[in-house]
Amino acid sequence: MNRDQIEGGLRNLKGRGQTAFGAIAGRARPQAEGALNQVVGGAQYAYGRGRRAAEELSHDGAVLAGEIEKRGRHAYARSREVYGEARHRGRAALRRAETHPTETLLAVAGLAFAAGWLLKGRR
Repeated sequence: MNRDQIEGGLRNLKGRGQTAFGAIAGRARPQAEGALNQVVGGAQYAYGRGRRAAEELSHDGAVLAGEIEKRGRHAYARSREVYGEARHRGRAALRRAETHPTETLLAVAGLAFAAGWLLKGRR
């Protein structure tokens, strides 16, 4: 509970007391003041609840933003690792292809033949 909720609740109770006192005493002014205090106290209490909800949402949003930042940094670091590994493997494959041109030519020809044979049946 925050200050507005407490003050609003107390003012609402005060207004109920004034309204009851005015009804018992048969006086209109305390009844009217009591009704006004009840309405104002209820509004202040509702404002306090809304403010509390907004503060909680703000806090939750900050926590979520921190978690998103943490996960984003982790994903970025992991992607750099994967990129480095792929680059390393690509360079190794290129060196192998350059040092073994006959094997490379046969492998490419075999893949082309297999792709052509697989696609021929679909036409």
